[in-house]
Amino acid sequence: MKADRLSDVVVGAAGAAAGTVVDPRQGLARLRAALTARTLATVAAGLVAGFLLARSRRRA
Repeated sequence: MKADRLSDVVVGAAGAAAGTVVDPRQGLARLRAALTARTLATVAAGLVAGFLLARSRRRA
């Protein structure tokens, strides 16, 4: 995956998650279609990195 497409993938996954709130049945179908294993791993890694960064700044 190219680095310039990473933001597009993350925004697409976030949009699909937001759609789940509005219309749960259709939103879940779109969320499943949008998330691939690579996308899920990238988003999870970003969340973990963000958590660790926020935690380190809080302790400082």
